[in-house]
Amino acid sequence: MYERRWPNDDKNLRMNTTDSESPLDEDANGNEQDQSVTPLELFFDLVFVFALTQITGFLTNNLTWPGVIRGAALLAVVWLAWVCYSWLTNTIPAEEVLFARLVILLAMAAMLVVALSIPRAFSDDAVLFGAAYFVVRALHVVLYGLITPPETRNAVLRLAPGFLGAPLLLILAGFVGNPLEGVLWILAITVDFGVARFRGVEGFYVRANHFVERHRLVVIVALGESIVAIGVGATNLTLDADGVLAVFSGFVLIASLWWLYFDYITLAAEHRLTATHGHERAVLARDSYSYIHLLMIGGIIFTALGIEQTLVHVNEPLGLIPAVALCGGGTLYLCGHNAYRFRDHGTISVPRAIAAMGSSLLIPLAVVVPSLVALASLTVLFVALAVFETVRSEYRREFRLG
Repeated sequence: MYERRWPNDDKNLRMNTTDSESPLDEDANGNEQDQSVTPLELFFDLVFVFALTQITGFLTNNLTWPGVIRGAALLAVVWLAWVCYSWLTNTIPAEEVLFARLVILLAMAAMLVVALSIPRAFSDDAVLFGAAYFVVRALHVVLYGLITPPETRNAVLRLAPGFLGAPLLLILAGFVGNPLEGVLWILAITVDFGVARFRGVEGFYVRANHFVERHRLVVIVALGESIVAIGVGATNLTLDADGVLAVFSGFVLIASLWWLYFDYITLAAEHRLTATHGHERAVLARDSYSYIHLLMIGGIIFTALGIEQTLVHVNEPLGLIPAVALCGGGTLYLCGHNAYRFRDHGTISVPRAIAAMGSSLLIPLAVVVPSLVALASLTVLFVALAVFETVRSEYRREFRLG
């Protein structure tokens, strides 16, 4: 048997808690306990990196509108699996409990099978994908139910029908053909995203600093996958002046995405999340991180796809789908930022809204000019936005210098 213990706490877990006083939020003096992201969590993210790479590869090999929709669906379900474990490891000291550590490692193995089956998730490996995904999600529910306090355990059980029902629908989808397969996927994603929204997150507690750091790192993971996309796209690239300029433009664009997220937006978000408590904090964490961050991750993945296609066809115009991926991905990323800010602070960034519209307006250009020109134009737009905010934004100064 193992003893349930929490970091920085020499007492046994307190079982009777309220929304305003949680053993996960505060120590005996009323101060929130800090908890850094653990090596086990970073190790878990390595499988997620591979899954994102597989999704980008799926999109590359399925450059059709149905392929794009399926790629977006794969990203949504993989994201939900990561989200569930981010809440789990925010709640329990998984690295300090042998049983929890073994269960998470087992979930990683199942997630690796999920990632390996992504290229044929809608064909030969459809049932395998659904079954492995069910194991990942079931282990999450089991671990949550076994080693969390009663209130959180009850909350998980309240959501368990959705957490487990959605993967079961994906298994069923593997046995049927279109159009029923598509209907089941849509239903599964709707149930999975909707269950926490409509059944609520009462009973869950969030360590603000750890939760924000966890999502910072997953953004880094997605940006890292974009760097991998440059390498894949440049495999057969001739490194002449145009080739080097394309690689440089792609890297600068990715660096701009990094800059726009990490310069001040996460500081503002962490400040807002830390200022809330109990149920209000859990709701904000669900909306701003579990839901809205998917827009930003999706924007990064689609931009990476556009960069990869640019490097494959440097001196040719992009096809419509790669053009939408490149420029529309930038729009999605910035819209995610504004949704994030609006949910946290009730305001939007006008410069980011203008840049998002400008990114969309580059789509018609990208299908008629060499792809290098389209990529360079988008890069200039994002660099200009980053420079403007660095120099002029009062909102930035408030959180960087205030």
